[in-house]
Amino acid sequence: MTVKRLDNVGIVVEDIDAAIQFFTELGLELEGRAPIEGRWADGVTGLCDMRVEIAMMRTPDGHGRLELSRFLAPPVAADHREAPVNALGYLRVMFAVEDIDDTLERLGRRGAKLVGKVVQYENSYRLCYIRGPEGILIGLAQQLGQQASRENPLKR
Repeated sequence: MTVKRLDNVGIVVEDIDAAIQFFTELGLELEGRAPIEGRWADGVTGLCDMRVEIAMMRTPDGHGRLELSRFLAPPVAADHREAPVNALGYLRVMFAVEDIDDTLERLGRRGAKLVGKVVQYENSYRLCYIRGPEGILIGLAQQLGQQASRENPLKR
């Protein structure tokens, strides 16, 4: 096996401060914030004279990270924030939450909008999609019952 773990998911935003506040309200912790530029950054991204500010957000369990990026140069090339759920490419990031209703209430105060409705999948999960800061599509999942494992409910 060559993959050790999923290191992070990256999201490009215009307002990095608002995005940090939103994901902090969700329960992530700001791990660090830094400007990124230079030949090595140009080399890895394939962009010339790239300048970006990043903020690394960590999930409470310490295993997942979300990298928020605000590009200063070059200008943003495309905008996929309002893409529907069935669009090709990056779609959404899903977070497991303790209480989906409480989470929706708190994030609603930060501008989150429910995409469809909160649904229940069998006796396993309550799920929904929301649009967060700048229209970012985010999934929320509340595990039901005493299921403690990360068992795949689709493999029953």
